[in-house]
Amino acid sequence: MKNHALKLSNLTLLAALLLTAGCGSEPAATVTELPPVTAELTTVERVTESRTIELFGTVQPARQAMVSSRVSGPVTAVKVAPGDLVRKGQTLLQIEPTTSEGQVSQAQGALSQAQAGLALAEKNFNRYQELHRKNAASEVELDMARMQYDQALGAVAQAEGAVQAANSVAGEAKVTAPFSGRVVEKMVEVGDMAAPGRPLIRLESRSGSQMQLIVREADIRRISLGQTIEVSLDARPDLGRTTGTVDEISTAADPATHTFIVKVGLPVDQAASGASGRGYLPGDPVERITVPAAAVHARGGLELVVIRGDDGKTRTRAVTTGRTLANEMVEVLSGLSEGEQALIGLHGPVPDGSPVEVAK
Repeated sequence: MKNHALKLSNLTLLAALLLTAGCGSEPAATVTELPPVTAELTTVERVTESRTIELFGTVQPARQAMVSSRVSGPVTAVKVAPGDLVRKGQTLLQIEPTTSEGQVSQAQGALSQAQAGLALAEKNFNRYQELHRKNAASEVELDMARMQYDQALGAVAQAEGAVQAANSVAGEAKVTAPFSGRVVEKMVEVGDMAAPGRPLIRLESRSGSQMQLIVREADIRRISLGQTIEVSLDARPDLGRTTGTVDEISTAADPATHTFIVKVGLPVDQAASGASGRGYLPGDPVERITVPAAAVHARGGLELVVIRGDDGKTRTRAVTTGRTLANEMVEVLSGLSEGEQALIGLHGPVPDGSPVEVAK
């Protein structure tokens, strides 16, 4: 009985110890606080701007000509070279005048014959008038004499015109500049045979350059005569963008490309003809979400932006960016919303949940 009581007491003590151990509380897990990050804050903004339409074109002179001659013959002298400045009426080249001089002599000979025929016809007509007055010639004879006289008058007039034409052609033996300008290309050498219609010298005006822009039919409605358009010259980046005035708009589109040609007067003449350039048109207004470019971090092929959440701690967002805008801003196509606060001044993304301290 005594042994039974002792065993019961030991069991009671053991149960009490187990109960005490089971009811005891476990030690609390240690929570590690992330260090704060110091950065400037910027608000993600929605801006409205006009999309710029870029046009491509080439520089052309306001006036150009392919100078040729109306006479045939060998070229005896070329008095200009590419790049030379010439004035209106200045001799560009000389053609052997033998052929044209022969044409003049031939025309003058024909004129002399016509004048002699006119003198004879006039004398004969006067004689028949006198005979008709004395009733010694019939009416028909007088009419015939009058017709011969009128024909002789016409022959003289025709011969005089031929002489004038021959003299004019003979003057073409000296090929002169039709306007003041610059020689761009020489297409003939001494000894070459000149022929009517064959280009000999290409001449361009010295001032009044134009840019011929290629405009899509969807954008031609944005342009009107007299409108000012921003333009730039690829060969002169130092000039930046300047403004030109629309001088001419083609009334028909190219059926192959469905584009129009628009000529814009340039304020500068430093660009050579044929040089490339661009024009800029304001397009339709569009809305964009923007942040400073300094807020975007490139890591592993991703573009990341760190924002401050509602709890004042960092959150990292993967974004898709678009165009780079003015004032070092960048367009955000996805990943951010208007009004969110992005961190700038960081060296890169930071752990999410870091407290944010605003830099002063």
